[in-house]
Amino acid sequence: MTRAGSEVDLRAHIRDIPDFPTPGIQFKDITPLLLDPAALDAAVTGLAEWSRSRDVGFVVAAEARGFILGAALARELGAGFVPARKPGKLPSDTISAEYILEYGVDALELHADAIAHGGRVLIHDDLLATGGTARALADLVEQIGGQVVGFAFLVELGFLGGRAKLGGADVHALIAYDAE
Repeated sequence: MTRAGSEVDLRAHIRDIPDFPTPGIQFKDITPLLLDPAALDAAVTGLAEWSRSRDVGFVVAAEARGFILGAALARELGAGFVPARKPGKLPSDTISAEYILEYGVDALELHADAIAHGGRVLIHDDLLATGGTARALADLVEQIGGQVVGFAFLVELGFLGGRAKLGGADVHALIAYDAE
């Protein structure tokens, strides 16, 4: 539901791009959703509705697509926003974690002082695939003393088994694909 009360089919706003970024990958492009104000509102509202009961103090989101809805979600929840960036992009002391993607290896960093000890953290990204990015974010949050209270995604590619890497944590996705 959007705030105006009309239903929005979020799945209809996700575009498949074959063989991107590498051959054999079916990329889920969220750009059409971002271009539609009702769909964008429905996505942020839907993620916030699930997240509200978790008493979130911070939303941690991965560069770059995670920033788009992550910051809006943090605002909707009245929480702080913590950007997880590629190495060398944050100006202060950082901690880092490497992770395996469906199509390679990458790394993310957080400011070492971004989250107060015991801070309640919601991890957000646009998509849950193999779980590598989300697991790396959880490891970073826990390394600096934060408490992960859930994971919220716009899209989940369930056939890739990413939930299994999240150790039984509360996981929510607005759109799930169970097959390629």
